[in-house]
Amino acid sequence: MSRSMHTPPRLPLELWLPDLARFEPSHPMRALLRKADGQAMAARGYLAGLAERFSVPGGNLPAGALTRELIAGDAADVQWLCADPAWVQPDLNGARLLACGQMQLDMAQARALADALEPVFADAGMVLHVSSPDHWHVCLPDGESAPSLAAPEQALGEDLYEHLPEGANGRRWRVLLNEVQVILHQHPLNAERRERGLPPINSLWLWGGGSLPGDVRTSLAGVISDDVLLTSLARRAGIAINTRTAQAVSAAKAGWLLDLQDLPAEEIDAHWWAAIEQLALRQPLLLSFASGERWLHRPWHRLRFWRGGAR
Repeated sequence: MSRSMHTPPRLPLELWLPDLARFEPSHPMRALLRKADGQAMAARGYLAGLAERFSVPGGNLPAGALTRELIAGDAADVQWLCADPAWVQPDLNGARLLACGQMQLDMAQARALADALEPVFADAGMVLHVSSPDHWHVCLPDGESAPSLAAPEQALGEDLYEHLPEGANGRRWRVLLNEVQVILHQHPLNAERRERGLPPINSLWLWGGGSLPGDVRTSLAGVISDDVLLTSLARRAGIAINTRTAQAVSAAKAGWLLDLQDLPAEEIDAHWWAAIEQLALRQPLLLSFASGERWLHRPWHRLRFWRGGAR
């Protein structure tokens, strides 16, 4: 049964933000950092950031089972993989993963693509599920362990074949992926996407294998997020969850995580900065960037008018 650790009263409200380099010198975030106190570096990247905030038995993050359980509620006692719609670009040395997930699909389009792929997975003893347009899953047969496959953030922009399982045990996965790519390359929906100026969906990215963890722990009291995997971890840990709305952000408090790491810096400025400024006046903020840098800003830090220079 999932449970969370008691949240220490001194834990500040944490803002999880994009890489620091994405914030231009003129961005108001830079002015806030100039008055804040630097902290020890944290984990870098999306998955490492999740692992730092949530403890999962065994250390591996079974993203497939977690997200399937959140969306469909049927992940228990089965091995799952994420099978995210993807775009790969062939080049002289192989093929590069250029996009994965968030491919501007609706459910009807996702189902049309998946219908063509289901027999391939069935022949391999697996079941392909379209849990949502952006989140597809593969259910593995009883007794089969999920392979170790790279997460999208680890493989994006790189030769995808460098991230596939090797050897005899990996051969079936390489053959399966090749069959998937042949079918998707020929699918008429991709011709329509090219006419609309959209990238083709010519592969699936298989990753995040494993079974549903029974005991997820965290020191967080709650999260504000639209991220499916983060939300699924929070639910398994038994903590409070709010979607990212203006009301939820304005009411964010100590011990919570406000997840903004998936947003462009410009959108944070345009849509969320007024609320962040108000939060900074009321309570300590731990400003955690996906690139690992962290600063602690306390309300009285606004009086540090003598601090200048860029960060």
